[in-house]
Amino acid sequence: MELRKGKDITIFATGLCVSETLKAAETLAANGIDAQVINIHTIKPLDEELVLKEAKQTGRVYTVEEHSIIGGLGSAVAELLGEKCPTKITRIGVKDVFGESGPAKELLHKYELDAEGIAKRIMEEQKSC
Repeated sequence: MELRKGKDITIFATGLCVSETLKAAETLAANGIDAQVINIHTIKPLDEELVLKEAKQTGRVYTVEEHSIIGGLGSAVAELLGEKCPTKITRIGVKDVFGESGPAKELLHKYELDAEGIAKRIMEEQKSC
């Protein structure tokens, strides 16, 4: 489901990271990056038609999830795009580390999955393109 229109990049987000991604999109807009935000509420089955359609529109994809970047939304989107529509993709999520417990807000900040961390990562990636 499209939550925000944008023409420069497409961000597919899931879970708690959806609201943080919407906030990050405002920061990105203030820095000249027009980000489309799509809420992917179900990873399996993945809405392949939606992912392919939106990826083709901007040609640059990010995924954001409060989950390991291995085996989650980012992996599912990368596999689909790799097979059907090669597109540059960056997976933003928890790196390959052991999980830990704590207040969601603190963990999102620690793993840079809050609005500030998401915007920072995307701006860094966009500069390197």
